Amino acid sequence: MIDSGLVTDIRAATDALADRSVGFLCDLVAEGSLLGEEQGAQDLMAAEFARLGLTVERFDIDLDRIRDLPGFSPPVIDSYSGRENVVGLHRSAGGGRSLILNGHIDVVPTGPANLWTDPPFKPVVRDGRVYGRGSGDMKAGIVAYCLAFEALAALGLQPAAPVIMQSVIEEECTGNGALACLAQGYRADAAIIPEPFNQTLMIAQLGVMWLTIDLTGRPAHVLDTAAGINAIEAAYELFDALRALEGEWNKAENRHPCFHGHNHPVNFNLGKVSGGDWASTVPCAASIEVRVGFYPGMTLPEVRRQIEATVAEAVATRPGLRGAKASIRYHGFQAEGCAMDREAPLMTTLSAAHARITNLPIAEMASTATTDARFFQLYGGIPATCYGPKAGAYHSIDEWVDIASTIEVAQVLAVFMADWCGVEKR
Repeated sequence: MIDSGLVTDIRAATDALADRSVGFLCDLVAEGSLLGEEQGAQDLMAAEFARLGLTVERFDIDLDRIRDLPGFSPPVIDSYSGRENVVGLHRSAGGGRSLILNGHIDVVPTGPANLWTDPPFKPVVRDGRVYGRGSGDMKAGIVAYCLAFEALAALGLQPAAPVIMQSVIEEECTGNGALACLAQGYRADAAIIPEPFNQTLMIAQLGVMWLTIDLTGRPAHVLDTAAGINAIEAAYELFDALRALEGEWNKAENRHPCFHGHNHPVNFNLGKVSGGDWASTVPCAASIEVRVGFYPGMTLPEVRRQIEATVAEAVATRPGLRGAKASIRYHGFQAEGCAMDREAPLMTTLSAAHARITNLPIAEMASTATTDARFFQLYGGIPATCYGPKAGAYHSIDEWVDIASTIEVAQVLAVFMADWCGVEKR
């Protein structure tokens, strides 16, 4: 464990660099890195890694290389061309343990821009927060791990073991960016992702599956709607049937142990509805896009079987679906859940670093969402967790991140690096 003097010096170094880090965060937010539009922000990340003295590597995702790997999810857009991952490498022959610091550069859609107080990609600093799409989820976390490394450098120190900083695409829909990093051969003794989880220690995360259900009814003129089968109305009826499965999985006796403290850990979300072609015609086709959460230990084939059985039973037995036909397509997230070993050295060392900076014990969190931690934990043989700043309204309107928390996360990560990797003079 590093001495208290170095902890004090790390605090001072991060505080001295805070203003520049907030400016860099605003620059990243201004690059609206929506799906397929990530490269402006990735150019900034490559420049930042180079400024920190890291070896920069950039690579496109090779679909043929990852499509048969465990954890692969079918893409939701056609091409990976020109959509790079960016990695910064710190190499050292010292005797410490190596570390991956991973973050995703992609952001979710903004929703109606007119609902935002300020334009979503024009970041605003107000009342100790940075506002803008991606500020919390999760560009502040990326800025925090860069600041942690820079703070050590400002003290004339560097990690005494390899550190791999990854800025990846597609965390919000497939995770194939992180999977491609594994396929590229990046490995370490631990991985931390600074997701905006309120400075808690993530001990588990749900699995997530995306699917589309296509329904076919029978068209008819509105003179006689009873002669047709309204596929849009049938779609809502079918989702109601899926809600029953959601309720079954949420029963206390069916919950994974890590989620016993949650009243409703599993959520099915009806995210998109489309169908119909004419206001005066009973629609004969409709589609719904659904997000399904499920517990660690549940396999993808098992989840699909239960979904498909629920859909088949509903079509066969529900009056509102009589005569309709339904088919299921899987795309986007096909992500297994995972649980972490609370007593693993990664978890205890990170907990101790949090306590040294905040003077408080760390709280644990079982996430009802998914993160890229699953790739390291399940498929890379790399212990992984999430620890990141306080933020709010991500995936919503007026997303924000707390600046003081972001700086504190950087301090924790710097202390963790010093303990985990060891330090040496630059």
